[in-house]
Amino acid sequence: MAKSKYEYVKSFEVPDKIMLPTIIVVVIDGRNFRRFAEVHEFAKPLDGKALDLMKSCATAVMEKFGDLSFSYGFSDEFSFVLKKDIEIYNRRESKLLSVLVSFFTSVFVKKWKDFFPQKLRFAPSFRARVVQCPTLEVLQTYLDWRQRECHLNYLYDTCLWNLIRMEGRDPVNETDETDAETKARKILEGTQKKFKHDLLFKQFKINYNNLPPMFRRGTFLIRTKCVVEHLANGVAVNRSTKKIVEVHSVINKCFWNQHPSLIAEFGGLENDINFHNTGYIESFQVQDKLMLSTWIVVRIDGCKFHGFSASHDFTKPNDISALNLMNSCGAAVLDEFKDIIFAYGASDEFSFVLRKDSKLYDRHRSGVVSAIVSFFTSMYIMKWKEFFQQKELQYQPSFDGRAVCYPSLGILRDYLSWRQVDCYINYQYNTCFQLLVDSRLKGCHAHNILEHMPSQKKNDMLKNIDSDKSLEIFRRGSCIFWDKVKTLSCGDDSPWKIVIEHCDIIDEAFWKAHPWILCEERSGPSA
Repeated sequence: MAKSKYEYVKSFEVPDKIMLPTIIVVVIDGRNFRRFAEVHEFAKPLDGKALDLMKSCATAVMEKFGDLSFSYGFSDEFSFVLKKDIEIYNRRESKLLSVLVSFFTSVFVKKWKDFFPQKLRFAPSFRARVVQCPTLEVLQTYLDWRQRECHLNYLYDTCLWNLIRMEGRDPVNETDETDAETKARKILEGTQKKFKHDLLFKQFKINYNNLPPMFRRGTFLIRTKCVVEHLANGVAVNRSTKKIVEVHSVINKCFWNQHPSLIAEFGGLENDINFHNTGYIESFQVQDKLMLSTWIVVRIDGCKFHGFSASHDFTKPNDISALNLMNSCGAAVLDEFKDIIFAYGASDEFSFVLRKDSKLYDRHRSGVVSAIVSFFTSMYIMKWKEFFQQKELQYQPSFDGRAVCYPSLGILRDYLSWRQVDCYINYQYNTCFQLLVDSRLKGCHAHNILEHMPSQKKNDMLKNIDSDKSLEIFRRGSCIFWDKVKTLSCGDDSPWKIVIEHCDIIDEAFWKAHPWILCEERSGPSA
């Protein structure tokens, strides 16, 4: 296909490959999950069904991605450990964490109804980050740290909610829950672990060690080999296969060395952890702050959406319902993240522009990318039925994302122009391709014809097509931004709303008509 003069902007993409033989850990944890738990009335201190849902999602992720060796999770967090020498997605950090968090989110929304009778009241989303473990000992220390966090958090929460109940108050229904919680937190403030154990045993007659291991220790999901008996021509044949086993155990050398799959992949453990330093582990987390005083663009793309569109029988070459669904999700992202000032979408892709002075997630690449990708994915599943009433979602879609910094307004404008030019090139090719295929040419023959056909000749082919196949949304893509609501007063305090338009953003006229969008001073909802 033809290239545009704007493609130089690709040079601003920074490589983020994680070098061998580093062990990669992708950590996924809930975003605003305390509020999510309150709105959906999760049981306190931990909801067993919510934990089962998280575990089911983690299992689905491991089944989907065979390069994951094992995972560990508790509460609203799961850590996925990749096989040591994998080359999946060329070991690119942004691709790895965005695809995993997107698929995890997709499964969470899709499986929600299997665990909870009530509908989702707002979109769940997750953040992800990468921890690089150069040695097995660092991985062991990381896992020990997370399991200690699991233990201490559950011990604290169990004491907290028993203290609240001791006051004779139901922490879900009573109006004075806040006062009771404040008093309980003051009692526990600064106390040691032994005090909490004694409080549970003596005051509430609870033996902490008798509580469910999943709550106290978290959950390991380990990919392991097993032998399964099959019948072949009436004869029993043993075949080796792999399955995912669930374990609730303390992370020590005894546990590790009992699992041959872990030893085969990473080696055996010689010693148990005898020191605990959170700062030591945090030093191995990827330091991925985006450059200050630059425009951040987060671009997300559908993963294997060619197959997804075929499985769901999308109209070729463009499905208006699918595009409107993408636009609706893009608008929801703008509404959720006020630092996003403009979005441009075409096909299965969306680019979100953040303010130049944005401090979203302290400008950490992993936090910004994963949160936006996860929220977009969540909305895509939740809004599916609004646009495809007669179609069931056959399987969970997922998206990948990346963040790129552009140092000047001119380069940012060129980036957006590049995406719109690319939109038209794809529209031109796909529409001409479909015309040729509809005329009973084979796909490979149609491709060969178009590969050497000048752009003007393709435009000539498009002159006689039906108007519903040449809509502006197909040719120009979609622009989403905040605009003032036109009122009679038209004062400076006029309300703002999110609008979706299909306009020419290469020409200067659009930006002159909407000067506040790329204004470096905060305006509109982000002010």
